[in-house]
Amino acid sequence: QVQLVESGGGLVQPGGSLRLSCAASGFSFSGSWIHWVRQAPGKDREFVGRINWDGDSTYHADSVKGRFTISRDNAKNTVYLQMNSLKSEDTAVYYCAASSMPSRSTQSQSYNYWGQGTQVTVSS
Repeated sequence: QVQLVESGGGLVQPGGSLRLSCAASGFSFSGSWIHWVRQAPGKDREFVGRINWDGDSTYHADSVKGRFTISRDNAKNTVYLQMNSLKSEDTAVYYCAASSMPSRSTQSQSYNYWGQGTQVTVSS
C-alpha cells in the first residue's frame, strides 16, 4: 500500500520553528523527487519546494527561501521540511507529494502520490 504521511504540524508562535516530516512507504522513495505544497485558508495552493532523489538538489520558493530547508533521509524513507522564523502567513495545511520528475505544480494530479496534509498554525 502506497502511503505518504505528513506529521509534525501544530501551533507555534511567530518567529518559532517546526520540523515537518513526510514518511513514505509502498513505492520507490529513493528514486523519487519529493515536493512540498501548502494551502492557506481561503487561498490557492502554493508550491513550497522540492528535493531530488539523493538530496543534492533542492528548490525553495522565494516566499520561504532562507527560512525553510528541505532535506531527506533515504534510509528512513523520510523527507523533512525545517521551518524557521515562522510568520503568520505560513499558516496552512502542508502537503508532500512524490513524482519521478521535478515539478512546481500545485495540483495533486501532477504527482504520482500525494499525502493527507498536516496543519501548521502560526499565531501568538
